[in-house]
Amino acid sequence: MFNKIFESGKIGNLEIKNRMIVPPMLTEYANEDGSINERFIRYYEEKAKGDFGLIIIEDTAVERRGAGFMCLPGLWSDELSKKHIELTNRVKAHGAKIAVQLYHAGREGSSSVNGGVQIVAPSAIQDPTNLELPHELTTEEVRELVEKFAQAARRAKEAGYDAVELHGAHGYLVNQFVSPYSNKRTDEFGGTFMNRLKFPLDIIKRIKELNGHDFPIIYRITADEMVEGGLNINDTKMIVPILEKEGIAAVHVSASVYKSGYWASAPTTAPTTPFVKYAAEIKTVVDSIPVIAVNKINTPFIAENILKEGKADFVSMGRASIADPYLPKKTKEGKINDIVFCVGCWQGCQGMIAKQKPVTCLVNPSVGKEEEYTVKEAEIKKKVMVVGGGVAGMQAAIIASKRGHDVSLYEKTEKLGGQWLLAAVPPGKEPLNTFTVWQKHQLNVNKVKVYTGIEVTEELIRKVNPNHIILATGANPIMPKIPGINLPHVVQANDILSGKELMKNNAVIIGGGLVGAEVAEQYGEHVMGVTVVEMTSEIAGGMEMAPKKFLMKHLNESRVKLMVNTKVIEIKSNSVVIECEGKIEEIGAEQVVIAIGSKSENILEPLIKDKYKYNVIGDATKVGRALEAIEMGYVAGISI
Repeated sequence: MFNKIFESGKIGNLEIKNRMIVPPMLTEYANEDGSINERFIRYYEEKAKGDFGLIIIEDTAVERRGAGFMCLPGLWSDELSKKHIELTNRVKAHGAKIAVQLYHAGREGSSSVNGGVQIVAPSAIQDPTNLELPHELTTEEVRELVEKFAQAARRAKEAGYDAVELHGAHGYLVNQFVSPYSNKRTDEFGGTFMNRLKFPLDIIKRIKELNGHDFPIIYRITADEMVEGGLNINDTKMIVPILEKEGIAAVHVSASVYKSGYWASAPTTAPTTPFVKYAAEIKTVVDSIPVIAVNKINTPFIAENILKEGKADFVSMGRASIADPYLPKKTKEGKINDIVFCVGCWQGCQGMIAKQKPVTCLVNPSVGKEEEYTVKEAEIKKKVMVVGGGVAGMQAAIIASKRGHDVSLYEKTEKLGGQWLLAAVPPGKEPLNTFTVWQKHQLNVNKVKVYTGIEVTEELIRKVNPNHIILATGANPIMPKIPGINLPHVVQANDILSGKELMKNNAVIIGGGLVGAEVAEQYGEHVMGVTVVEMTSEIAGGMEMAPKKFLMKHLNESRVKLMVNTKVIEIKSNSVVIECEGKIEEIGAEQVVIAIGSKSENILEPLIKDKYKYNVIGDATKVGRALEAIEMGYVAGISI
């Protein structure tokens, strides 16, 4: 079934044991001075243990001025390279090959994280997503940067890296030189097509002079910048053969820049493998170098098909490797049901990076905490009772059982999954179901006794007589005190998502937070005349950037009317009275949907707090995101 992904392959003279690559992805695990640490090393070592063939270390700055994030690794000095020797040795010990991506943010950097100096660029033009005006590099300064890239490559080779990747994508400095969108120079590094290519070509040439012509250089490229006046796939098809002639060993095909950057890590609702088409196009113009495909390749089935269809020679499985660093190993051993698949939620990876915080993962709470979150056998085996079968409760039950405890899980409804099941209902959110499928499989594998359709009472707790209780009872929808709230055409958002209530035309959704906005998206797919009324100034406030952009796009296409800074005064039998900017008006409504949030349900805690040892986790303690709830479950499981 999986023949292609386990074939060995070559990048230059580098033999790689399979076709699955971990691409460079920023983690914010490095130290602020650019050095790396045990957390950083352990994160990458885990992927090597999991049998990925090639691991490419994240954006590594060639000078401090080129850092675009606070905790970014650097190779701008010999001193910084010393710790990388330990990293390369530990990764190679598990049979993986290791490369490092050489990077400079250019105009996408920030003086707030690079030591307080002005950012630089080919031309003194602001990036549309950055308020800082860059310094236009002089010709001599460009030549100095060529040398800095080459010296960083030298340090990489001396530290034991098998290859380097030149970051020529996503609107960073190398990409800025190549693109007419950002390069308006008139010297030898700008103007004509070949002049704009001179910067990366000079870097490649100098790296080879310092490290030998056999040292592999991978080139990360943006096939289509997706901005007016930028590079497109036809330009890139002319660029890649020139890079190949200069001696690159592989081309790693991505797309987009910051202006369009939500595509670079496609969220749940985006099409699967949106950039593979570009890799396939590049395959038609290369002579002999391998082409690497990337973006939302999150299962071995998808990866295998890409290779079988000849669209690429290697596949990068970035967020898939965060969700489960052991994906290749489990696939090879036929344990597909044990793989934790990335659901594209953005909460733990890109969402955290946007906040300048370390990466974590909704479906894998142990990422970046591999040591402290190691599941070890408990010294004393206990009887553990988990109350609530949502994602937090199931996670707690799984981990506690793995530690050897006798675990029983009780869920008052007939189905496991809780609110997560409803989160998977809106258009394009179906992949979320893969996580609850995995959790239910793990409950079975780890012999957790599961009881559904049973509401836990104090009497039942006495009968079970557990040593430890985990309360994961979730939350209930809030019913606001609005006149008319009890009219028959008023329904809860959860009842719409669960199918208990049918959608009707001319619906007014009260509440434009995450749930309300996604319910509106569901309505927009099926009925006409939908209005969302939100008290604050923002629809889907707090939602991660990329998922939100797709959501807002869908709402716009479905002609859902969005009203912000608007208060509901009264619900009538066929209308809703609202106040907006001091004006009172009525809008017609055949159906009114309440989606203003939830409140914790935790009626059992007062009954057990003086009698049993217990934890309260997830929404039962504080209504929040699944990211935090699942980690609470994990921590509860390892702490018993």
